[in-house]
Amino acid sequence: MAQLNNKIRKYLGREVDFRKDVLLQDDGDGVYIKEWNVEEAQPTQEQLDALDAQATTLESNNKVDSTRRTAYGSWNDQLDEIYHDIDAWKARIKAVKDANAKE
Repeated sequence: MAQLNNKIRKYLGREVDFRKDVLLQDDGDGVYIKEWNVEEAQPTQEQLDALDAQATTLESNNKVDSTRRTAYGSWNDQLDEIYHDIDAWKARIKAVKDANAKE
């Protein structure tokens, strides 16, 4: 099951500031919405549950993005690599993307 914050992101269709727009809390029985401070209506549990598959895909793709960023290396190193041999850089980046495909 996807995390509540990602279900909320999918429900709103945008990034959310979870320090002021939507406050989540966990008192030991699971995470729930403590405060809803956005213009859109607060979703029901059924609406959030219906977004579980989409939120799970978001979580999976976020993990892939993180893995890719690590494998790509720093921008400085990539720019140097491009300067010296852009074709080798393109091949390396393609290999990273192929090895870490998104859903």
